[in-house]
Amino acid sequence: MKKEEPKYKQLKKVLLTQINEGQRKPGDMLPSEFELADQFAFSRQTVRQAIGELVQEGKLRRVQGKGTFVTESKAVPTDFQTIGVVTTYISDYIFPLIVRGAEATLRANGYRLLLSSTDNDKEKERECLEMMVSHPLKGLIIEPTKSAGGNPNLAYYLDLDNRGIPYLMINERYSELQCPVIKVDDEEGGFLAADHLLKLGHRRIAGFFKTDDLQGLNRLKGFIRAHRENQAELASRFVVQYTTEEKGEKPFAQALAMLKEGDARPTAFVCYNDELAIRLLEATRQMNLCVPADLSFVGFDDSSLAMATEVKLTTLSHPKLSMGVMAAETLLAMIESGSYSGASTLVYKPELILRESTCPPPTLG
Repeated sequence: MKKEEPKYKQLKKVLLTQINEGQRKPGDMLPSEFELADQFAFSRQTVRQAIGELVQEGKLRRVQGKGTFVTESKAVPTDFQTIGVVTTYISDYIFPLIVRGAEATLRANGYRLLLSSTDNDKEKERECLEMMVSHPLKGLIIEPTKSAGGNPNLAYYLDLDNRGIPYLMINERYSELQCPVIKVDDEEGGFLAADHLLKLGHRRIAGFFKTDDLQGLNRLKGFIRAHRENQAELASRFVVQYTTEEKGEKPFAQALAMLKEGDARPTAFVCYNDELAIRLLEATRQMNLCVPADLSFVGFDDSSLAMATEVKLTTLSHPKLSMGVMAAETLLAMIESGSYSGASTLVYKPELILRESTCPPPTLG
């Protein structure tokens, strides 16, 4: 028996169809969340999550104090030179905002964007690089695929160097390459998340980290460092490591198992990103636990998902849009100078954004 699609995805498809078929035109304002909930007989949370994903994908835009609008479409000039952008994903999570920032900057400078996605698969990364160099590119912005798992496509990056095609990386960089990188200080983010909870009095904090990319490894490193600097014991069973292929099941199963430990359960979760935090919130619901009274949560990336649930997530900031802008500006400077010299590596310092999902721990045994 086929499992029914989640309600927010059903609503998202309806709204997307209305936009694509012209029932909702560029610049049109959507009804309020209350009105959409009433119209489609869905909860307001369902409406908020559907709209949040469409905002991430660039189909809708929120204007503070005014409402949510269908994104304006823009004509693409035909005389643009081309910049390639390779990301792990295109329409998921924070990636649409990164791409949007890069594209706006490139358009303003007379370039067009050629976009491709690896789906976080190294073989697809190879295919993307082969496709990109088959075009007359002026440069490349690349997010490495599973950056902690080595670089089997090194030959293609060396070929870019030999062809004189400038490139830079975002979010992380393969360790053997010397190209500029624009990234977040992920270790500091992991430290801030755990340190915040430890300062609140938590001593049983479970951390969930995707470790086939360097972002996850560095967030884990900061998580461990916070325990050490606060002289707090970190039980090995409270550190959950998983790969891209395991992210759908392993973290949830281990979170649920921990929450069944009664008075020995964790009192807080630190999550690799907001997407995982939203997933693990369901485990707390299954156990009839309340956030934050029974269990505190910290996410990462300050994505739109952090505000899409009944509990607004405490999370770590990620520059997203400005990362795309800075990547494009840096690459354009490299193209103009004809070399990597002077091209800066930029590391953003994340900030802890306090919302509703953390508080001092409950009294347990």
